[in-house]
Amino acid sequence: MDMLHSKIIIPYSAKQLRNSLIFGILWIVIGLQDIVFTEPFWTAYGFLLIGFLYLGSYAYMKIFKYITIENGYIWGNKPFTKKINLSEIKTIKKFAGDYTLTTDQHQLKIHTGIVDPGSLAKLDAELTKIAVAAG
Repeated sequence: MDMLHSKIIIPYSAKQLRNSLIFGILWIVIGLQDIVFTEPFWTAYGFLLIGFLYLGSYAYMKIFKYITIENGYIWGNKPFTKKINLSEIKTIKKFAGDYTLTTDQHQLKIHTGIVDPGSLAKLDAELTKIAVAAG
């Protein structure tokens, strides 16, 4: 399957997902404990809010994954991330294991430490193909 028509999805690592879930549950338990066993103060509700934000982050990462490469574009599945046309990529830099993809208008940084280790080889292979095509 060629690069323009294939769909490649790079998920977050299990560790990254697990950490978000654990922190979410932990903050909610702390907030509930504060509400139930002491006179609630604004911090208790803050703990609950932080916990629900972590759980929301966990759900978002679980559903939308980290990086998608499809139909000649690559993008990070985060709010406000622009799609980058693969043919417009000028440079791909690898530093400390992380990738930085640069076009004339945009830049996409891929943190390989939060990529699923089973998908890292697939990501490396795709970025190598893009680098060869770019230049």
